[in-house]
Amino acid sequence: MTLKSFLGSVLRPVLGWAFFDVTRENESMRIVLLGAPGSGKGTQAKKLMADRNIPQVSTGDMLREAVASGTRFGLKAKSVMDAGNLVPDEVVLGIISERLAQADAENGFILDGFPRTTQQAIDLEELLDEMETPLDTAVLMDVDFDILVKRLTGRRTCSRTGKLLNVYFSPQEELDAVTAAGGELVQREDDNEATIRNRLDVYRENTEPLIDFYRKRRKLVKIDAEGSIDEVYERLLEALSS
Repeated sequence: MTLKSFLGSVLRPVLGWAFFDVTRENESMRIVLLGAPGSGKGTQAKKLMADRNIPQVSTGDMLREAVASGTRFGLKAKSVMDAGNLVPDEVVLGIISERLAQADAENGFILDGFPRTTQQAIDLEELLDEMETPLDTAVLMDVDFDILVKRLTGRRTCSRTGKLLNVYFSPQEELDAVTAAGGELVQREDDNEATIRNRLDVYRENTEPLIDFYRKRRKLVKIDAEGSIDEVYERLLEALSS
């Protein structure tokens, strides 16, 4: 069975109704967020979600919710995960179809964490075309490689309060306050430089080809994701309105 016929067989019973995407001021808002680990995708997605009242649809959250709810594809995913295997793309796509059929996605959605490869992007394109909700924009959160390394390797957690800090970017007085209060700045084991650089290399190899994929379809917009959260968000809104 081809992907297209597979999607056709599962989406009609899942949807069962016309699916439209209309946002504030009649602008559609169907978005894929692209960017390396540490680029701030999740932070900006949450701000956009609150501002536009559309859901941030992340792969991990979808899988957990579908498994917990016992949906058709959630049960398939559970059996695969229980066996210690990776959830195949066709099951993830089925879960995406279930998620986007929910009422809170009527006004659009923000896909975060999927697609990660060109083949997944092709499959997603077929899925959204089948649902008659084609993607509007793929937003690339562009950050210099050395900045990404510092954002990720510099993360620390206050042992007393749980506050997240960064030894490169947090104000020195905030860092000093932790030790002055008898706390420690704790680094996660997987935030070491070797692991971080490996994660970024994997991103470059697998995910960066998506940039060309969406550029060729004239859906790619790139924003400078360096600076404060609010500064980046203003650039994001400007890019989406252009």
